[in-house]
Amino acid sequence: MILSGKEIHQQVENGTISIDPFNSGQLNPNSYNLRLHSDLLVYDSDVLDMKEKNATSPLTIPDEGLLLEPQKLYLGRTIERTATDKYVPMLEGRSSVGRLGLFIHITAGFGDIGFDGFWTLEIFCVQSIRIYADLEICQIFYHTIDGDYDLYQSKKYQSNKGVQPSMLYKDFEEKS
Repeated sequence: MILSGKEIHQQVENGTISIDPFNSGQLNPNSYNLRLHSDLLVYDSDVLDMKEKNATSPLTIPDEGLLLEPQKLYLGRTIERTATDKYVPMLEGRSSVGRLGLFIHITAGFGDIGFDGFWTLEIFCVQSIRIYADLEICQIFYHTIDGDYDLYQSKKYQSNKGVQPSMLYKDFEEKS
């Protein structure tokens, strides 16, 4: 089951869900809108290697916006930090944003119970588009879970502070 917006608000009030900062104006009937931070990362190389730490460069979205190029991956993050030890968080782009050809979370929108941090956004556009910081760019919603479960334990992304590039290379290091 998906929590209603009213239930999300109730769970934020009782501390079962943390959304910081929380603004009731961003609440929807069954989700909560998250905003785009001004910090972005782009990969330095056109060819990426899953077994290597790929170099990145920072970008900042200025007040007048930033023109994104098609066929280029940008990594962003939410302004809001979220956490919950009881529900499964899920992230999706907003339909109004998607209708402009801007994809916000290409994959990995399925969160883990126990994740505490900012959401890294995989931003990709089909044609040039100007984006702005502080825009309500995506929405988080929460599922209930049945059965026993373990909390998210990954040391790769937990309690992150900024935009997180892929750390898939660590999976290869752990296997060797």
